[in-house]
This record gives sequence, C-alpha cells and structure tokens, in this order.
Amino acid sequence: MKPFCPGNPLHRYTSRREFLHVGLVGGLGLTLPQFLMQKAQAEQKFYETKEGVAKGIIHIFLPGGMAHQESFDPKPFAPAEYRGPFGAIDTKLPGVQFGEKMKDLAQLADKMTIIRSMSHGEAAHERGTHNMFTGYRPSPALEYPSYGSVISHEMGSKNNLPPYVCVPSVPNEFAGSGYLSSAFGPFALGSDPSNKNFQVRDLNLPDGCDEFRFNRRRSLLETVDSHFRSLEKSDAIDAMDAFYQHAYKLISSQSAREAFNLKEEPDALKDEYGRTDAGQRMLLARRLVEAGTRFVSLTVGGWDHHDNIKGNMENQMPPVDKAIATLIRDLERRGMLESTLVMVTTEFGRTPKINATGGRDHWPSVFSVAMIGGGFKQGYVHGSSDALGGGVDTDGITVEDLSATIYNQIGITGDKELMAPGGRPIEIVDGGHVLDVLLAKKA
Repeated sequence: MKPFCPGNPLHRYTSRREFLHVGLVGGLGLTLPQFLMQKAQAEQKFYETKEGVAKGIIHIFLPGGMAHQESFDPKPFAPAEYRGPFGAIDTKLPGVQFGEKMKDLAQLADKMTIIRSMSHGEAAHERGTHNMFTGYRPSPALEYPSYGSVISHEMGSKNNLPPYVCVPSVPNEFAGSGYLSSAFGPFALGSDPSNKNFQVRDLNLPDGCDEFRFNRRRSLLETVDSHFRSLEKSDAIDAMDAFYQHAYKLISSQSAREAFNLKEEPDALKDEYGRTDAGQRMLLARRLVEAGTRFVSLTVGGWDHHDNIKGNMENQMPPVDKAIATLIRDLERRGMLESTLVMVTTEFGRTPKINATGGRDHWPSVFSVAMIGGGFKQGYVHGSSDALGGGVDTDGITVEDLSATIYNQIGITGDKELMAPGGRPIEIVDGGHVLDVLLAKKA
C-alpha cells in the first residue's frame, strides 16, 4: 500500500468512516473544497480587535532608502569616507546626536523612540518597500495586505471617514489590500495638499447638482446595482458597492468633507509646518487623524542618493525635518500625541562608505526608524549599529517584531489569522513579537 502524500489534504481521512463522511458532504450541498475551507475557517486563530493606545497612525515613508548616517545615526568619529559630508549635532538626549540637517528634530528627541538597529536583508527597492508596508517578505505565492488595509479590515470606519488614506496618492503596489478584498484598499486624494488649489478628487457635489438631485441619482443607481448584483456575485462587485457607500457618506457628510479642508487651518500653522510638499501633507495627515481616520500613509521626497548625497540632503532634509517636528508639536498641543503614533520609516539604509560619485548605495544590513507617540517611550534610543554604520551591533530588531508592536498599539493581535484565497488562514504578522522594551509603562 502506497503511503499518503504529505501534501494531499485527504491524508487525514484514514478511516472508512471518515471517507464516508466526506462522501456525504456533497449530498449536504457542500463540495469537498467548500468543506475543507469551512474546516480551515473553524480552525482559524481569532482574537478580538479592540481600540488600543493609538487611535490613529501616521506613516511617514521616505522612499528610496534614507541614509541613517546623515539622519538618526551619524558616525562623527569614523574616517571621513565613512563619516560623510556632514557633522553631527547634539539632541535633547544626553550623549545622543543626529545628523546636522535634523536641527528641529534634535530638539524633540526627548519625545521620540529612535531605533538604530533595524535590518531585513532585502537590498532591492521593491522588496524593501514591501517589507516596510506589509511586515512580510515578498512571496511569489501570495500578495500581502498593507498595514493600512489590515487596519481598515479590523477597525473599520469612524465618523464616516475612510479608515485608510494615502497622501497624496497610493505610493506603490504594496500599499494596497493584497489578499483581502479591495474594499479595504486606500482612499487616495488625487491631488497634492501643497497645491495652491488643492481639492480632493470627487469629494464635492458636481456643479448644478443639489442634495435632492444627488439623493435621487443615488436611488436610481442603487436600483441598477441591485439588478446586476442579482446576476453576478464577486469580490469586485462587493468592493464596488462598499466604495460607493463610503463615497456617499463622504459626499453627504459635511464633517467628513471638512476633514480634508486645509483652508480651515490658520495661515500661521501652515507656515509653521512649511509651505512645502512635506509640510502640507503632514498638516493634512494630522487633520485626518484628528477627524477619525485610522491610518494615513504619506510619502515625501526621493532618498535614493547614489550620487551627491551632500547636495541632496541639503535640499531635502530641512523641509522634512521642519514638518515632522511641527507635526509632533502640533499633536502635543492638541493632546493627541499619546493617542497618535507617528512612524518615520524608509526601505533600507545606505552603505557605510561614500562611493566614487559622492553618494551611498543600498544597504539593508542596518538602518534607522523613528516612532513617536502612540504609547512608545519618549526619549529612548534602542539598539546600535557598529562603529562604521555597517551592521547591527546591539539589540537588533526585525520587521516582524516591529510590525507586531505597531499593530499591538492600535489594538490588533499580530498572531490573529485572516483568510486568504483558497481558504488559507494567514497570520497578520508571521512570528513577530511585541517589543515591550519600546513601549511606555502603563500607569
């Protein structure tokens, strides 16, 4: 008798009674795949999602790979070809220095958790970005959902606002819903908040259409939608219906529309953030989280500095430094810093040694990220890189552990399983652990 193939899902049914039971399934209206899917769902790990310390998250992603040596982890005592073109400046934390172009954030280091020992081993932009948007290494077998889509799936909408918003647009293919329904994908502005005539695409009623006509059109459209749903049922149609419902709520809710209205912010505050891409995007992110959006993902700049890192950092870092610092102060003034997690991440670091064209190349062996608010410690530096900034020296952190900690702060258990196509239960985070060492002690 041939042994059962370990990959065969029928290998578990080893008795005549069990085979007969499977044979009866069809008579009860279930095919064998449906039966196995229901069995998988019954065995799915489940944890109730509750609101955590963080009520909202602002993910500031610096695409391209920001150099840790020129930002959160300078090496002032290294040889010049490793140290780079800039000096280091003191921060509010004794003995802790930032790169000299981070003057504003240096004065707020006592509000931040700086992680200097991140690594993931993926040197390609796409793979590194995938890690930092999903918490997973890329796989050819499955498309993983982004942080924002998981949070949208688990937490849902609040105050008629989209739970997940991308500013100014969906930044990459990994910011989407992955194996989850597209109904949990991001809402993209379609316009940049830094534009003088900024207006969110499709948010307002069309010219000449008052609320009576809008509601009449909605009623007619729902009648047509109902007819087509009776003919065909698919995720695409379900997702379209969900997007329509969200759109109706947005357009018909004055308070929801106002969340996107930067004109309500005083000119002095706009100036404090900076009339730049970075400044106005972060101001809008704060406004959205304050109104009830769960997760805002924003990108700014391009940090793939293979050439002329000196000139590139001189141009790009000051407005970003100013905007993030203002965001921290603004959240604190409004009493929102403890309940809002600000994540500053990038896909990897840069090579320890300056190259022949005055830049640094891709380097995933070690890099830095910052976590501010949302229950993380204030004034804490975790881990270290070696003397030349080329590898983790102490207390290394994986993407999985950081992901589990981020989800924990908003109220999601990383070990929970979501259902992927084919009835496959997939953990939200694969093997990550909550890093209590990064978190403030509860009173």
